Amino acid sequence: MTVHRSLLPPGWKRPRGYANGISATGRMVFTAGVVGWDAEERFAAPDLAGQFRQVLLNTLAILAEDGAGPEHIVRMTWYITSRDEYLSRIAEIGAAYRELVGRNYPAMAVVEVAALVEAEAKVEIETIAVVPTT
Repeated sequence: MTVHRSLLPPGWKRPRGYANGISATGRMVFTAGVVGWDAEERFAAPDLAGQFRQVLLNTLAILAEDGAGPEHIVRMTWYITSRDEYLSRIAEIGAAYRELVGRNYPAMAVVEVAALVEAEAKVEIETIAVVPTT
């Protein structure tokens, strides 16, 4: 069950892979900045696409702890260390996103940063989900 709707002003082109805005009602669930390491805090993948996939797996595991799934995600902020690597791996990143999150496209921002606190991390994502209340 979805609890949100995408906001698209009249006459605007529909964005690809994200929403301009989201309206949502329900219980909010937030993640911290999640990086692409495993439960033992080890990075199995040295590349952005591999770490991105692990970030999504980690994020979905965190959300599941309070009954949220990928369909409840309404906002994501991605911090990446290389715009060039992101653009060169966009097909793999998109495939992992569609496989794990599906066709839910939240309000989203992607920001290039000089570095992340975890030296091996190439991507860190903060997520907000809204779960229906009964």
